[in-house]
Amino acid sequence: MVILRKINGVEIAVNAELIESVEASPDTVLNMVTGNRFIVKDSVQDVIDKVIEYRKQVYSSKSVVNPLEGYEKKP
Repeated sequence: MVILRKINGVEIAVNAELIESVEASPDTVLNMVTGNRFIVKDSVQDVIDKVIEYRKQVYSSKSVVNPLEGYEKKP
């Protein structure tokens, strides 16, 4: 989730994985894959930066599981 600020000043948490596109017209509009739209105060670049930070945080903590780790080969 990324924290953004709507035009009326209310903070909202948006699922970054569901953002389909971001447009500046002149306000920043988030188009979600669900069909919802949000108008926010944050600039397009700010939204992009927050999504990148979110993904770095989420995906950097994941490790690849080695299915052979701990497996002993029997003779």
